[in-house]
This record gives sequence, structure tokens and C-alpha cells, in this order.
Amino acid sequence: MSGLRFVRMGFGAEAVEYQEAWDEQRRVHAARFTDEVPDTVLLLEHPPVYTAGRRTADSERPLDGTPVVDVDRGGKITWHGPGQLVGYPIQKLPRPVDVVAHVRRLEEALIRACAEYGVRTSRVEGRSGVWVLGDPVEDRPAAGGLSLDFDPRLTDDEFDPRLDGPEYAPSNAGQRREDRKIAAIGIRVAKGVTMHGFAFNVNPDNRWFDRIIPCGIRDAGVASLANELGRDITVEEVLPVVERHLRDVLENAELKPRETGGAVVRSAVPGPAPSAVVPSGTPGT
Repeated sequence: MSGLRFVRMGFGAEAVEYQEAWDEQRRVHAARFTDEVPDTVLLLEHPPVYTAGRRTADSERPLDGTPVVDVDRGGKITWHGPGQLVGYPIQKLPRPVDVVAHVRRLEEALIRACAEYGVRTSRVEGRSGVWVLGDPVEDRPAAGGLSLDFDPRLTDDEFDPRLDGPEYAPSNAGQRREDRKIAAIGIRVAKGVTMHGFAFNVNPDNRWFDRIIPCGIRDAGVASLANELGRDITVEEVLPVVERHLRDVLENAELKPRETGGAVVRSAVPGPAPSAVVPSGTPGT
């Protein structure tokens, strides 16, 4: 089937509960597998919810016992909620599926959307998602008034930002001028059809991320489009921009199966290459 269908499920006061969206994903997934519907992208906001991918460790979950929904996507724990645009592309891919290529296409669409607002984003080696790159380490302000020589994140493998004060909180990574993730990606592929997808921080309260170890990453933080721009911006405003770039990338990519005899063949993405490159890896948040 040709074409790409967008379904706006609910935003703001009509935000969609996570379980309802997950059930709808599975329904559309089954219909896409049997070619009853075209490739479909579900777009929505969720009420506040933590979700944990298959690789989430107990030490990364909320310390206060806040409920977490365990899901069947890749990656680790993250948060969804108001001010965050969530997209679930349900797309049939040629077999054997090139999972990494699918993740790279989602990243590319969101990199282009950020660029349209003048925010330069990139990829970080070994980490999925879309990132705002921080300053070189030697140019960053010292957290908590400590010199970098005493920064516990550099010497303590069990450093826990949930316990060590707001100066280390993921939501404050921009103030520390560290790398910070503006869009997380975690997917699942079943029967050659994708599920789950991306969460783009437009204008959320990023302090929700301070209760967890977002995506299991202890030495970086989270960003939002609003914070990077220094002004208010809404999901409603960003929605058509993201739709347009998703359509451009997903419809125009040359889909190819993964080669099983050696090198991985990634689907081509039109347009200029991003400013950083990530090698193949396990997609996650």
C-alpha cells in the first residue's frame, strides 16, 4: 500500500492514556500486517506516565515508588506527558528488517524539525535519539561548585543524580551546558511492522525526568524546544512541522532489507547528512 497516513489521537485536555494508545497501536499494527491500512503515524500527548523498556534496571526507576508501565519496546525508562509530542509510526519494512535504518529516519525527521526553529541538533555516538550538544567538557561550569577533578560522575560508577541534588538533575543539563536529549526513540518490530516510536520534548516540565535515570544515561540530561529557544512554544504549533518532515523522510526513503551476509545496508535518507554520525547499535530511548 502506498502513502502515509497521520492520525491525531488527542492533545491537551484530550490527551490519550498510555494503555489506550498502546491498544490502538496493536490494532493498527495487526491491520498494517494484513495490508488493511497504509503505513500510519499516530500522534498524541499522554497524561504524565513513566514507561520502561525491556532493558530498564531497577536502579533507574523512581525512588518514590511512582508507578511505571513496563512495555515491549527497546531501550530503558522514560517519561511522557503534557508538552511532549509523541509519535508512533506503524510502518511495514522489507525483511530482514533494518531496525537501525528505521531509527535513523525518525531521528532525521526530528533533526530537520528542530532546524526549522533554528535549534541545531545532532546524533551522539552510541546513543539513539536527537541531541543538543553541550560545550566541550573543559568549558562547562562545574556542577555544585566542584572542579571537574571532583565531579562524581567521572569517578563513581554508581553515581545517582536522583540522590545528589538539583545541580546534577537531568532537567538542569542545559544550565550545565552538557549534552541533552530533546527527543527519545524506542521501537519494536514485530512481523516486519514497527511499533512505538519517538517522544519530542516541545514544552514539558522536564523536572519529571529528575525522578528517574532517563534512558539509563547518568552523564547527560534532557532538553526541550522551548528551553533551547528561550520562549514559549506549543505542541499545536510544532505538530504540522513534525508531520511534514516525517512525511518527507519516510515517504522518500529508499527502503532496503538488511543484508545478512556482512555489511548493513541502511535506507537512504534524502537531504544533507546530520552533523554527527552514530554507528549501528541497539535502538532505545
